Amino acid sequence: MILHTMNPRLHALSAIAFGLALAGAVPAANADKRPKQDVKPMAGPRATVLRVTWLYISPATGSQKVEKVQVGREMVVAEKNGTWFRVFANTDIAEQHNDRDTPMVGEDTTPPPISGWMEAKGIVEETTPNGDQILMGAAANQEALASNPRGPANAAQSARSLYRRVVEMFPNSPLAPEAAWRAADIQWQVEKADASTLPSAHERDPVYRQSMDEDALRKVIKYYPRTRWAAFAAFDLIDNKLCGDWEGTTQCPEKEADIYLKYADEYPDGPRTARALYEAVYRFAVLKDMYDASGDDRKSNEAHNQARTVAAQLKAHFADSDYALEAGALVYKLDEGVPVYGIERE
Repeated sequence: MILHTMNPRLHALSAIAFGLALAGAVPAANADKRPKQDVKPMAGPRATVLRVTWLYISPATGSQKVEKVQVGREMVVAEKNGTWFRVFANTDIAEQHNDRDTPMVGEDTTPPPISGWMEAKGIVEETTPNGDQILMGAAANQEALASNPRGPANAAQSARSLYRRVVEMFPNSPLAPEAAWRAADIQWQVEKADASTLPSAHERDPVYRQSMDEDALRKVIKYYPRTRWAAFAAFDLIDNKLCGDWEGTTQCPEKEADIYLKYADEYPDGPRTARALYEAVYRFAVLKDMYDASGDDRKSNEAHNQARTVAAQLKAHFADSDYALEAGALVYKLDEGVPVYGIERE
């Protein structure tokens, strides 16, 4: 994913919230739990564009330009004229405004969609054959560009928008769950990077730090339960619970070890479980050194034994994972009396 590495929203044209799109893809057994979907507008099929494209007053490049439509922008096709489409497209402001389902209080100040004519090149409609695969591939390409220092500055946002279009336009696609998580994860990683630059990022108590918006990730868990994508989303959410600087106190590694173990219990075979177990082993190793420094031999031995136990669990269930090897190396250091935390004490 970006920095690592996937909604119709309510507005005047698409009139479907992200959560409703996700709900449309859940198994029939959960149909009674689905929110009621609004009727798609009669203006035409939903669509998006794979390139930055100009809107014109009329279907000719010589006519007056209206505005640029960015990659992945949400659109509805109202009319076709040869190789030209007349579309209604959300602006960037409207896209951001409708990211969340929280009711807005007071007057709705969201700009109305813009309308104009666009050349048909690079447009993907909900009726396009294999449209979900096309959008998924384009989104993955933008995501790769976002990880490249020479890539476009807005590649991450383009990737996120395209992943969201997969979920909205093709809610029953087998790619929709992954697209939903990737879109949510991109936004999470961007917010996480921004939060890390603030002075509050070093606060020990997470309540004093700027937290990331959990809404999109929680929707992935809600609408795609017990999937690998739900497991990915749940692991991301741990970030909001972690301390900033531990400041040499035992409360943080104790709490965090417990968080990671609870995650591993909930997702025993998940794609992030091996890492969660390793994070717990590391924190038990840190606790051993902290208790050694304070002269608490009993708690030091307990932490040492907990590190051994979790490392053994990691090796038993994820023997081929690098995390199992790294956890084994940590335990070896503990057994040899090599400090893991506060090495300057040597």
